[in-house]
Amino acid sequence: QVQLVESGGGLVEPGGSLSLSCVASGNIFSPYVMAWYRQAPGKQRELVASISSGGITSYADSVKVRFTISRDTAKNTVYLQINSLQPEDTAVYYCNYRRVVTSIWGQGTLVTVSF
Repeated sequence: QVQLVESGGGLVEPGGSLSLSCVASGNIFSPYVMAWYRQAPGKQRELVASISSGGITSYADSVKVRFTISRDTAKNTVYLQINSLQPEDTAVYYCNYRRVVTSIWGQGTLVTVSF
């Protein structure tokens, strides 16, 4: 079973940056897709970025200029770099591992953008 642990969230002022991390442990088999989702208060969870086991990345149109997903395969870690943070980026950010019919979620990390 795969387990995911996110970290790196916090309170940041508008215009600031954050780097989120997701460490995966357990039986990780290719092919897979690792992704970051977010859920803002009162809204549905939405996909923001993904990276495949082959290194192919994909982004939601609303974030592709400011968000960068990357990974360190040796550390089984996926990162999400968020620049020029805006109040509307406030959300719980979740890491997801998907392989065939298996979908595993982390516990989430809260990002709050405010003065």
